[in-house]
Amino acid sequence: MFNRSFFSNLPPVTKNLLILNILIWAFMAIAPQTTSMRVMNLGGLHYLTSPGFGIWQLFTYMFIHGNFTHLFFNMWALLMFGYVIEQTFGSKRFLLFYITCGLGAALVQMGVFAVMIHNVARGMNQAEYTYVLENGWDIIKQGYNYTVPAMGELNGLINGTTVGASGAIFGILLAFGMLYPNTNMFLFFIPYPIKAKWLVLGYGVLELCLGFGSPADGVAHFAHLGGMLFGFLMIWYWKKQAKQNGRF
Repeated sequence: MFNRSFFSNLPPVTKNLLILNILIWAFMAIAPQTTSMRVMNLGGLHYLTSPGFGIWQLFTYMFIHGNFTHLFFNMWALLMFGYVIEQTFGSKRFLLFYITCGLGAALVQMGVFAVMIHNVARGMNQAEYTYVLENGWDIIKQGYNYTVPAMGELNGLINGTTVGASGAIFGILLAFGMLYPNTNMFLFFIPYPIKAKWLVLGYGVLELCLGFGSPADGVAHFAHLGGMLFGFLMIWYWKKQAKQNGRF
């Protein structure tokens, strides 16, 4: 399907994002487990009140992946859609778009976590809540969690780790659907073409349903939606600017 000339002709930002994500995953895969966990704890996104939180994680989390499958599907989508969107936007604007969608995804995920933490904390007594705040980070770092359901859920929300480029990738998918809405797309399990606009809409609805219906499935559904939201806002703003300048 792909040959050497295809990869050599990839636009620079898409190519370098692919290389960077793959190299980081490969390093974590071959490094000792303790080193890999340090990278995950240092670069993965933690909630604001977690002892493991660092402001840089709003950026670094999108270059870390939990396993090969996670990496593969994100990089496949980046290869397929990033190629087109970078050529459409130009490299500088595409990089800005990618990073902004990733940052926006992190901020939306933080906001959703704040609501979920508040809801869980309401059903706990103060002693349990305080105990999780004071000791939960050490428990998580050892690979364990509390067996009391509410305490375990709260600890996972505060001290768990969010990683992956999915938020930025969903922003790129949204851009493709907005800019090339009538392009026919083929999915492995559907034998008929689907227009890009309906595929993107379907993904958005699915992520919304899963976000509310399966909040504890380990997937950052609202981060995906956050990437799409920020992608939409950026394209809307750029189109508005272009129209005002007489270039729309």
